[in-house]
Amino acid sequence: MSFELFSLENIQEIARQYGYGAVFTGILLENTGIPIPGETITLVGGFLAGSGELNYWLVLGCAMMGAVVGDNFGYWIGRIGGWSFLVRFGKFFGFQESILETTKTRFAQNAPKAVFLGRFIAFLRIFAGPLAGIARMPYQQFLLCNFAGAALWAFTIVNLAFFLGKLIPLPQLVEWLAQFGVFTFLLVIILVIVNNWREKRNKTPENERL
Repeated sequence: MSFELFSLENIQEIARQYGYGAVFTGILLENTGIPIPGETITLVGGFLAGSGELNYWLVLGCAMMGAVVGDNFGYWIGRIGGWSFLVRFGKFFGFQESILETTKTRFAQNAPKAVFLGRFIAFLRIFAGPLAGIARMPYQQFLLCNFAGAALWAFTIVNLAFFLGKLIPLPQLVEWLAQFGVFTFLLVIILVIVNNWREKRNKTPENERL
C-alpha cells in the first residue's frame, strides 16, 4: 500500500470528495484494526467544518459513530479468531506464547482504561478493540467504555481542528497530534516496564536483595 495515498493532500481531497462518508469510513477502518490514518481524516473533517465546507455536527457525529462501530468490529474479530492469529503472528516474530499470554492478562487487567483512553495513544487506537476481544473483556463493559471513549475522542479531535485550524496551519496541527500520540505511546511503554520491574522486585526474597 503506497504511503502517497495517505499524504495530507490526498486525504484532504478524499474528504472534500466524499465528505462525511470519508470521516465515518476512515475512523471505522482504523478502529477495526486496519492501520490507516483515521485520526488525520477526522482532523481534516473538523478543519473543513471550520472553513464552512462541511457541517460541524455531522462531522462530529460521523467521527463518533465510526469510532464506535469500528471498535465493535475489532472487538468481535478479536474475540472470535484473534487469539489464534495473534499466536501465529507472534511466533513468526519469535514471541513465545507465554509472553503473549502475559500481555493478554495485562491488557485484561486494564481493559476499561485502555478502551476508554486508547484512542489518544498511537497504535493502541488501532488495536484496542481487537485486544479487548482477545482478552474477553465483558461486552457490556466494552460497549460503555467504547462509547464514552469515542465521544470524548471525537469531540476533542473535531474541535481541535474546527477552532485551532483557523489559527494554525493544518499540516502543523496534524504533526503535533501525531507527536502527542507517539509520546503517550512511549509513556505507556515506560510505565509498563517500570511496573513489571517493581513487581519482580517485590517478589524477590529479601535475602536475595542483600
